[in-house]
Amino acid sequence: MLTTLNEILGKAKREGYGVAAPDAYSSSSVMACFKAAENLKAPLIVSCLGTTNMEETGENVKFYARKYPDAVVTLHLDHGGPFEEIMRALRSGYTSVMIDRSKLPFEENVREVREVVRIAHAMGVSVEAELGHVGTGTEYDKTRDSGLTHKEEARRFVEETGVDALAVAVGTSHGVYKGTPKLEFELLREIASLVTVPLVLHGGSGTGDENLKKCIACGIQKINLFTDMANPAGEAMALYMRGESSEEPDISAALEMFSGKKKNYYVAPMVGAEVYQRKLEHYIRLFGSAGRA
Repeated sequence: MLTTLNEILGKAKREGYGVAAPDAYSSSSVMACFKAAENLKAPLIVSCLGTTNMEETGENVKFYARKYPDAVVTLHLDHGGPFEEIMRALRSGYTSVMIDRSKLPFEENVREVREVVRIAHAMGVSVEAELGHVGTGTEYDKTRDSGLTHKEEARRFVEETGVDALAVAVGTSHGVYKGTPKLEFELLREIASLVTVPLVLHGGSGTGDENLKKCIACGIQKINLFTDMANPAGEAMALYMRGESSEEPDISAALEMFSGKKKNYYVAPMVGAEVYQRKLEHYIRLFGSAGRA
């Protein structure tokens, strides 16, 4: 079942748990998301960047939503860029969009987010925006402090935009960290006490299990993930193709199709998807969302 970000995160905020938001860019990774959601009876936010195959991923999500009708999933545009890109997501059936104007001055950020909120809400779609700026892990030492969210702006931003979820910068970073993550838990607590909407943590990968659990305790409801699933999945596929992996998915149908030849293009994504799914299920359990769908 596809639903909005409001529905999933509203319940998470009331009941005090986190929801995983994995980026998925292929049919096999989307399938892994739905299998994880169904296996653990957990809500899930399947995300995709507009700069990748956004329409194709949307269709994959809608296909697996029909195949796994008990899975409770939001189809979410991650880091929505140009206005036209966000409109494409709305036309493609996304049930949630992020408009990322975090590099703009406060007033410009408010103005552009408010316009997208007006349009999306008219279509029954939830909106996430970012205040402060979460940079990339390779520049962590340069961007961590300068991008932190100002708590005094958070409540005003939410009130003036009408946004449904707020992504905050509290010391995390996208991708692989250069250095050790240092999170501002007190800042996060203060922001959570000032705003009424669910809070989002970008850059969950590499942040560490204990840090992520503490973020949820301090007020985070949505945690974005990609690197911690995609990298091990890719490595497993490479090992499998070289014949160096112990990963053996259920490939009986594939073996019949390919006359017993295991190392082929059809099987490799299945290997990656199983690793992706296992990593995702770890985070679902860690965040306390298993059994919450």
